Amino acid sequence: MGLVSNIALPTASSAVAFTPLGQELLNRGTLCVDDLLTAMWTAKRQNVPLETVLCADWHLSEDEICSAQATAFDALRIDPVAAPPDPRLIAAFGAQRILKTGLLPWRNAGAATVVLCTSVAGFMRHRDALAAYLGPVRLALTTPTQLAKAMRQLRDPHLTHAAETQLPERDSSRCWNSAVAQRWVFGMATFLGAALLTAPVVMAALFCLLVSALVILTTALKLAATIAGWKTASGTEHRSAALPVRLPTITLLVPLYKERDITAHLIRRLDALDYPRSLLDVCLVLEANDTTTRQAIDAVALPSWMRPIAVPEGTLKTKPRALNYAMTFAHGSIIGVYDAEDAPAPDQLRTVANHFANATHDVACLQGTLDYYNPTANWLTRCFTLEYASWFRVILPGFAKLGLVVPLGGTTLFFRRTVLEKLGGWDAHNVTEDADLGVRLARRGYRTEFMASVTEEEANGRMWPWVKQRSRWLKGYAITYAVHMRDPFALWRDLGAWRFFGVQLLFLGTLLQFALAPVVWSFWLMPLGIPHPLQAVVPPAVIWGLAGAFIAAGLINLAIYIIGARRAGKPRLAFWAPTLQLYFSLAVAAVYKGLVELTWKPFYWDKTTHGVLMPDATLPPRRPAHPASDGQQMPH
Repeated sequence: MGLVSNIALPTASSAVAFTPLGQELLNRGTLCVDDLLTAMWTAKRQNVPLETVLCADWHLSEDEICSAQATAFDALRIDPVAAPPDPRLIAAFGAQRILKTGLLPWRNAGAATVVLCTSVAGFMRHRDALAAYLGPVRLALTTPTQLAKAMRQLRDPHLTHAAETQLPERDSSRCWNSAVAQRWVFGMATFLGAALLTAPVVMAALFCLLVSALVILTTALKLAATIAGWKTASGTEHRSAALPVRLPTITLLVPLYKERDITAHLIRRLDALDYPRSLLDVCLVLEANDTTTRQAIDAVALPSWMRPIAVPEGTLKTKPRALNYAMTFAHGSIIGVYDAEDAPAPDQLRTVANHFANATHDVACLQGTLDYYNPTANWLTRCFTLEYASWFRVILPGFAKLGLVVPLGGTTLFFRRTVLEKLGGWDAHNVTEDADLGVRLARRGYRTEFMASVTEEEANGRMWPWVKQRSRWLKGYAITYAVHMRDPFALWRDLGAWRFFGVQLLFLGTLLQFALAPVVWSFWLMPLGIPHPLQAVVPPAVIWGLAGAFIAAGLINLAIYIIGARRAGKPRLAFWAPTLQLYFSLAVAAVYKGLVELTWKPFYWDKTTHGVLMPDATLPPRRPAHPASDGQQMPH
């Protein structure tokens, strides 16, 4: 393209100074001159080591490259798994620094410290800093896989503990006390039960007043969000801006647990992503004792840019804990999160790179648009698709426009790694780690923006699994609210009055609306001729006024669902929008299930089974095998 059209690529007949690694690969006959020149140009263009390009695009093995480097530089090859390093050096240098730099202080040999590296270029780049820290240093070679395996072997207890506790306790839910929660729930239940028995009319009136206020405020906020986002659909701000000259390395973390049926589909979908393979780092994150997923992964030949990461057993088993552990092994400056059933748009990562390159530095997170690839499987999937269409295409972008806190969506999330590490990563104990992280980002002054790029998922189409999934979300909302409201004044100070109000309405309001929904349902007794407790004390005009407010709220919500369906390109689903009142009644069971679990197993992750309602059409065609480009045409 125009950005590099004036760059001349050396040819085989040109006088070219090959690197020692390149010359050794030529001597061995591993590469021809033209391939080496192309690889060198790609490495320079993408600002990555030549070894990375050779692995990702020319499919050379780590062993081939390590052997060639050792010969070219007359260096030893050392396997730190078979010959473990000095643990004192590891503790002093730091496991995370080793994994980030690919440099492992191995052992002292005389007056020098032997440093294992996966790239000689990386060693040379850090040589002065190494010498300043360790004294005289000597080079030795190892492979990235051997280095990572050695670190897991030596430091897994430390890395596992960090994954669970790296977030400061003041920001984490890990100190949640179930016994205290039980006492609160028992006390509240006792008080409300006694109040209902002694003053049923007063309590009914109070509940009715609270529900009415919540419905009116929530509907008004949704309407404001719809209007705020009307002129600009989500994520269009940077679509026309120029691509960055150099694309960033993106790490995709994909947590998997007992995913036997979806793994092959996932790998095909990730392979369909249009992004330079030398800049792509896909981590398939699985639990160490999950033999089901491990067998499914082992049955597939993974490319060099895709690797499994096994999370050791610990004190709990949650998605955010797995993400924290895996991020230690990540290579990218941008961290993305996908779920097992996700089917992202092929150009999504280029959209991410484009958006971050043109965004201000306070934009720490990008949220993609979520949709479903099985919207017409049954009634439940139709309603779920309508809900997501209104949430991700209308309401959440509107919240962002209004300057409110944005609860993140759990998948198709992309973060600046530096910010994510500064915040302490995810709360390993929170079962809606996404919503919590959205609040923490806002409290630290960072913003989330939305992309128009779509990721399709599998809509939950069975009622009890839907209730279990929703109960986890609502339980997480309750935990997130409790954590951030430990010090309401600090939350007010961090967010300001407007966003503080938004947090109250979004988290507490959502929980109360579902918990008190039966109060609203009770008004349907009146048209059936069944007396309502409030009829004796509340004037008919007030009751009819409340009924009118509820009807108006329902019509506004109906309009939002229709707008969402149209923006999603699924206008026919709008015919099902009136049935969402019945659909959301399932959340009443979910909220009570979640609230009960707060007193019993607050950190329990009620897993959603994937691959149940997945049409064959969601499997993309295989991507042709060819060296990936960064979107720039190689000059001739």
